[in-house]
Amino acid sequence: MAKIFCVANQKGGVGKTTTTVNLAAGLAKIGQRVLLVDLDPQGNATMGSGVDKRALALTIYDVLLGEAGVRDAAVLSEPGGYQVLGANRELAGAEVELVQLEQREKRLKGALAEVDGDYDFVLIDCPPALSLLTLNGLCAAHGVIVPMQCEYFALEGLTDLVNTIKQVHANLNPDLQIIGLLRVMFDPRITLQQQVSEQLKEHFGDKVFDTVIPRNVRLAEAPSYGLPGVVFDANARGSRAFVEFAQEMVGRIQRM
Repeated sequence: MAKIFCVANQKGGVGKTTTTVNLAAGLAKIGQRVLLVDLDPQGNATMGSGVDKRALALTIYDVLLGEAGVRDAAVLSEPGGYQVLGANRELAGAEVELVQLEQREKRLKGALAEVDGDYDFVLIDCPPALSLLTLNGLCAAHGVIVPMQCEYFALEGLTDLVNTIKQVHANLNPDLQIIGLLRVMFDPRITLQQQVSEQLKEHFGDKVFDTVIPRNVRLAEAPSYGLPGVVFDANARGSRAFVEFAQEMVGRIQRM
């Protein structure tokens, strides 16, 4: 049975896509069967996986509208070693079309149920806004991975996200929970980041992942080459940290 996780944060620019792509590559590297679902119309996770979003015959858009199955639309990320259910600008129109459909919040959940035995992990890259697309991701998921920078405004955004997850848990998906908070773009030389990191650990305890992803230029460069950072430079600090995070994720799931 696949474990399905949303990578979500209502604040933009916090490394959601970088986290999704590199966690997928890290999990594949340690032998897990992985599907990455790109729910963002910008298609950055698709391109960052080495898949040309403009050349896709079928995308998540077709799956959500019931015009294709996951097995038909998923393609291999050759550099990453995982499957990608890609997105492009077409997906922006899905919001309007989904409104008219039955079970509009649970279209993705139904589609993923058909491939439940095909994967160990399904990772969903959500757009920053709380939209019908994000809601589909939250309704399909067993849990949420929250990447966040250790900065003051990130704490405010986290409060909003926790409230959203509580509402979805209460009304649409009783399985949904926060799996953990991942500290990303971390620079231990900055005192404020250390203070916020300590606050997170005090408040959320073991919900904060042990792994910390450092601020790393090689991770930032990788998407321009259409590669996950884990593949682009396997020896970079950020890449090694994501492989460690993948191992921590597998361990945490086994204990659940």
